[in-house]
Amino acid sequence: MMASLGIALATPSLAAEQHAAEVDPRIGTGGDGHLFPGATVPFGMIQLSPDTAMPDFKHAYKWAAGYQYGDPTIMGFSHTHFSGSGHSDLGDVLVMPIAGDVKLDPGDEKVPGSGYRSRFDHATEVEHPGYYAVTLSDYGIRAELTASRRVGWHRYTFPLGKPAHLLLDLRPSIYDYPGKVLWSNLQVRGDGTVTGCRTTRGWAPGRELCFAMRFNQPMTSRELYDRETDLIYKGFKGPGNQPEDANAQNGRALVGVFDFGQLKQPLLVKVAVSSVSEANAIANLDQDGKGWDFDRRRAEATAAWDKALASIDVDGSSTLRTQFYTALYHSMIAPNLSMDVNGEFRGPDHQVHHADGFDFYSSWSMWDVYRAQQPLLILLHPQRTVDFVRSLIAAQQASPFGMLPVWAYQGLETWCMTGYHAVAIIADAYIKGIRGFDADKAMKAMVSTATYGDYGDLADYMKLGYVPIDKEVEGGSKTQEYAYDDWAIAQMAKAMGKKDIAATFYKRATNWRNVWDPKTGFMRAKLSNGQFREPFDPTSAGYGDDYTEANAWQYSWYVPQDVAGLITAMGGDQAFDHKLDELFDAKVDPSIFKNVEDITGLIGWYAHGNEPSHHIAYLYDYAGEPWKTQARLKQIMDNEYGPGPAGLIGNDDLGQMSAWYIFTALGFYPVTPASDEYAIGRPFVPRAAIHLSNGRTFTITASPMDAAHPYVGAVTLNGKPLERVYLKHADILAGGELHFSMQAEPNKRWGQAISARPTSMSPYSR
Repeated sequence: MMASLGIALATPSLAAEQHAAEVDPRIGTGGDGHLFPGATVPFGMIQLSPDTAMPDFKHAYKWAAGYQYGDPTIMGFSHTHFSGSGHSDLGDVLVMPIAGDVKLDPGDEKVPGSGYRSRFDHATEVEHPGYYAVTLSDYGIRAELTASRRVGWHRYTFPLGKPAHLLLDLRPSIYDYPGKVLWSNLQVRGDGTVTGCRTTRGWAPGRELCFAMRFNQPMTSRELYDRETDLIYKGFKGPGNQPEDANAQNGRALVGVFDFGQLKQPLLVKVAVSSVSEANAIANLDQDGKGWDFDRRRAEATAAWDKALASIDVDGSSTLRTQFYTALYHSMIAPNLSMDVNGEFRGPDHQVHHADGFDFYSSWSMWDVYRAQQPLLILLHPQRTVDFVRSLIAAQQASPFGMLPVWAYQGLETWCMTGYHAVAIIADAYIKGIRGFDADKAMKAMVSTATYGDYGDLADYMKLGYVPIDKEVEGGSKTQEYAYDDWAIAQMAKAMGKKDIAATFYKRATNWRNVWDPKTGFMRAKLSNGQFREPFDPTSAGYGDDYTEANAWQYSWYVPQDVAGLITAMGGDQAFDHKLDELFDAKVDPSIFKNVEDITGLIGWYAHGNEPSHHIAYLYDYAGEPWKTQARLKQIMDNEYGPGPAGLIGNDDLGQMSAWYIFTALGFYPVTPASDEYAIGRPFVPRAAIHLSNGRTFTITASPMDAAHPYVGAVTLNGKPLERVYLKHADILAGGELHFSMQAEPNKRWGQAISARPTSMSPYSR
């Protein structure tokens, strides 16, 4: 048991203890992945990473994580980042070590010396889980970063003979714009601790983040600046005539410079954050930031990652192992701890609440992570899931709207994306045997969320059975997503014996049929009068259109709870199979999606770079053609993932893209969270062993595993032939071995029978 992380694991093999060394945090930092290379621990509160730019939000999409591999300079190191988000914020408490003269503004990356930013060379970067280092070439400073749960640790080695400074800039923010900082304060306390808070109007309006910072060297002097120049009224001046005179500053453009003279030893800095108060940030620093042993903290961060990554042992080539463990690493960064050492956290009502007996987590990209990332964590770290579910319930109870989180971070709601997919995460956990949370309270939260009429026009959805497009944008896809979420509620209600709730929501789960158009063969948005909106173009996609970040070709497959019903609606197995082939084989000009940044990674109309497509390749299983699922998965794995900074074709979205890779590499995938089944694809590793929290091990083997044998010939489970093309969750928890016999040609008989197909809400028919 690893008490500090709350994870129970079987004892890992000696080889498993080396998994962290095979992670490359740079994968996805140079393309669409929007990942950061800096230091964090599993699900930690701190993400301490370099920021190469923080441009105006209109041009900031590439810098959603603050770092782009192709940039020539680093402007500083900030303590909060999203891992792979498509939209962004954060970049809090940015610091920059400076040797020599100090400039107070970042300057232009194209003009060396124009500001405090510094050039760097990738050859000097070192990236490992829990550790990042780089040489700032303009200053000759070696910067090293590591992290614990609530504290970021810095070690800066300055060149001899130059005065050492640390600049703290409270102005910049990821997805920046003029006026984003509403207010900030900065104070140097009597013991040398630097504290402050900043309130911003970003993705989550009115977000406040406080910090506490300490140094291992005494300051020789310090200067606190308010750089705002366009205020009409500033009030009356406080004590002191110069920046070095004041112990505190308040304003919207604060910069602090802390001077240490010429140092013969490294400057160590430790920073804790809190969304509640400066006092809590100090308490976090006192408890989680004891001592000054940077190397020990680095070793502890590495050990935390070794422990987490040891949940799966995998064999394969060096490249495969690096991709696999990097994906596993990225799937364990979020949700993030968002609670102070005293149990206090900020809720969606902007008030302070207390977590009793659990850790409160936030950073919830629900629209993405319910699909694979959260199911993966249920499988690998079920005890953590208990805290996740309790966090969701606590957020709902604190919500002014009585709703579960939709897209939340640091406890606050953004209302980004669609659906109410927190219900799927909770139901998936319950259906798969996770206990330790109040199921009745969870069910009340789920029903409250699904019946809040003002959200996404749920009022019309409950009245009409669909979301009318003349009342609500993206009404077509919202209808489909609500119907799936309703099915998830019904599944849990049924398992709890709540028959009335189950009946109500099973009926609502059929509402996808109300946006199915048999004439065109696509899901379509309807008007309030019951007519489909015209004109209709199945290739059209745009923000605020009929579908969320997709077109009709991509969303018409989104009925995960009732694939059998969709097959019947499309005309049966053959017609369904043919249309799937059309989807993948279409000749598509990617420029058609130039105005929709998230639709990337095209294979025909299939867009692996965005989540609505993620389950589609597995749908051949439901039509008796699993060999085609196997072929499509190879296309996707070969084309959409790779080593290096451009290794992800789309936003990782807080681990969803990476979790898809992990499941697919293992050979199965949770097409329908809140069921207890996984659709079988084909493995991409010769051997993997999942070390379960119950002490058992589930091993996947495949032979021969090479490019010449891409198809599954036969499958055995514990030595017995497996004729069905799905695994039950209980099959995995029982431990044992799943073996794939691979072959050169497809086995078109395996999985053909209706009895072999994954379970669906409607019965299958020929």
